[in-house]
Amino acid sequence: MLRTIQPGGPLTGSLVLPGDKSISHRYAILASIAEGKSTIRNYSTGADCRSTLGAVKALGIDVEIEGATVAVHGKGLDGWRAPAGDLDAGNSGSLIRMMAGVLAAQPFTSRIIGDESLTGRPMGRIIDPLTQMGARIEARDGKYPPLVIHGSALKPIDYTLPVASAQVKTCILFAGLYAEGETIVREPVRSRDHTEVALREFGADISVVNRVITVKSRPVLQGRELMVPSDISSAAFFLVAALIVPGSDLTIRGVGLNPTRSMLLDFLIGAGARITVSSLGQVNGEMVGDIRVQYSEMRGGTIEKEVAAALIDEVPVLAVLGAASSEGLVVRDANELRVKETDRIATTAGNLRKMGISVDESEDGMTIAGGQKFRAATMDSFGDHRIAMAFTVAALRADGPCQIEGAEAASVSFPEFYELLDSAVS
Repeated sequence: MLRTIQPGGPLTGSLVLPGDKSISHRYAILASIAEGKSTIRNYSTGADCRSTLGAVKALGIDVEIEGATVAVHGKGLDGWRAPAGDLDAGNSGSLIRMMAGVLAAQPFTSRIIGDESLTGRPMGRIIDPLTQMGARIEARDGKYPPLVIHGSALKPIDYTLPVASAQVKTCILFAGLYAEGETIVREPVRSRDHTEVALREFGADISVVNRVITVKSRPVLQGRELMVPSDISSAAFFLVAALIVPGSDLTIRGVGLNPTRSMLLDFLIGAGARITVSSLGQVNGEMVGDIRVQYSEMRGGTIEKEVAAALIDEVPVLAVLGAASSEGLVVRDANELRVKETDRIATTAGNLRKMGISVDESEDGMTIAGGQKFRAATMDSFGDHRIAMAFTVAALRADGPCQIEGAEAASVSFPEFYELLDSAVS
């Protein structure tokens, strides 16, 4: 779908965004292996999280969906049944990596497929630890989906992640629920900890000490009443849009402010953003609050090391902010972007150049000079939801109407994106 974006007026008023995608995935999987019913409110409306519900249902778990409220009737750790056919992860790398950890412990063989984008994403970083735990996994060329997982009795491991990845960490911890004894994951830098928070909520025995996470096997997980906070990664697009469009004054309500995710706000404030947070509270172990953002003269900054790990999903839209800032943006240590839904370093840099923005690309990041003007252009989403939304935001600062090819990719994580953006732009 080709969508035309007009240069925007200020973003004003208040918005409530859909539920956090990362948390929704985890709640659905854990609810399915818990004992009894879990009710998940504000479940993500994105296609990726619907794929998770579809996979859970295919494994014999009853799921009821009413709008953004989902009821999952868990059958305990041993409640999954062999699916009648392939499990379809769609576009979701989160789903295939996290669910593989549980499938590796099942007394049956399963096959997970995905769309064209997903089948090009390497899975070696989960295949290696799961193989060490005793699973046998077949993959195309040894590392690409589809994955055929021959489940078996698992043994615990003490595993140091070669690269910080919340998805790989989650895969191993989920497998560790079934491995007799204690499974340990060591992180080089801290990644998002939604899995650790969710495991505690469901009743798992888990400890975290100095980036060393330990989970004990065979807990009795209990069904829960759960509320998913609004997604701060989705909020990032509106935050950046408001920061770069003069006259904007926007409030986003009920946003998840987990410390491993709220580094986005720390970075933006450090770069000159006028942002205030209010109505702080906690829901199911996750911090939530309202964020007010106003147009600001942004300085720019550097994203590297642990900040790069924390902001990996936000880099495309922060690259747009960097070009609009006075001092620009430097991104380092972000190799993970090369193996997302697209090579997000290449697709971000390519679209910026189409808009007349100067950008120097490196293997692990990019450098974008500040004070640049956005030229009207036709950009390509490359089927990547975050690229589609990032360059919709860029189009608001362009010198004329822009077009986004494949704009429908936004629905993977945020089907309401364009509707909410239209409602906020004066």
